[in-house]
Amino acid sequence: MNVQASLILKLLVVALLACVPLTGESFYIEIVGKILVMAIFAMSLDLLVGFTGLVSFGHAAYFGIAAYAVAILSPQYEAASLWYVLPASIGLSALAAFVIGLFVLRTKGIYFIMVTLAFAQMAYFIFHDTPLGGGSDGMYLNNKPSAAIFGWEPFDLTNEVHMFYFILVMMVLVYLFLTRILQSPFGRALVGIKSNEHRMQSLGYFTFRYKLGAFTLAGALGGLAGFLYAVLFGFVTPELLSWHESGNVLLMVILGGMGNLPGVIAGAFAFEAMREVFADLTKYWQLLMGGVIVAVVLFLPGGLAGIPGRIKRAMQGGDAK
Repeated sequence: MNVQASLILKLLVVALLACVPLTGESFYIEIVGKILVMAIFAMSLDLLVGFTGLVSFGHAAYFGIAAYAVAILSPQYEAASLWYVLPASIGLSALAAFVIGLFVLRTKGIYFIMVTLAFAQMAYFIFHDTPLGGGSDGMYLNNKPSAAIFGWEPFDLTNEVHMFYFILVMMVLVYLFLTRILQSPFGRALVGIKSNEHRMQSLGYFTFRYKLGAFTLAGALGGLAGFLYAVLFGFVTPELLSWHESGNVLLMVILGGMGNLPGVIAGAFAFEAMREVFADLTKYWQLLMGGVIVAVVLFLPGGLAGIPGRIKRAMQGGDAK
């Protein structure tokens, strides 16, 4: 697919998503809004897994930290300022990722995976077993943040349509931001580290700093997703930091295709859509979901992003005959 056709397809997808509120159905507006949030979350993890070669199994920690941050920082009986709680929530997730990254990035392979999981479980128990996050019952966000600027309110997050478009804009901005980052020398260095870290070091790159930068940035973007999730649903629980959540977002990346941002977005949509459909079919929906993921790994190693290439090669093979 050439660049122009790809751009047209992406614009068409965004236009279709923008039409979701026109249905007037709150259920569809909320479920698609959730999928867009998870797409941001999946893209943040793909920066590590797909482009830097760091398989983190504790990425939900930053998602949950930001979600709890907006609930804790918001006053109980009035709306907090969006322009305060949004950067504060993202900043706390970025800070947590930076501090954790200083430790976990000194390990490699299976040790890296296990240490990221260990830190995420530590964060989980902080909110689950202490009064800080309301224990296992979680916390409610009684009032959604206000976007007012000196008395003028450009949009209202208590309005489900405004909330949906805010999330959609955030997803598009994250996609554009990551696309630009990956085209920069920093992004190319990350790809080089994934390909051959020792060679990058021999060329004079201090790879630890690059990996720490990517780890912190991924944590910040995961925090943005967590903030949006908390505001969308109005409550947070320790399960947002659990290893289950880290596993789910990793499956989205695998399903969509590692190292391909549009594919990862498609993976988030496919994963959440399958979860909704399978959950309606049977209480054993996890078995169906697992079967699909295994099939994708076996027969579509490039994920959903690899389907156009397979079709193109099949057509070229048919033309050759």
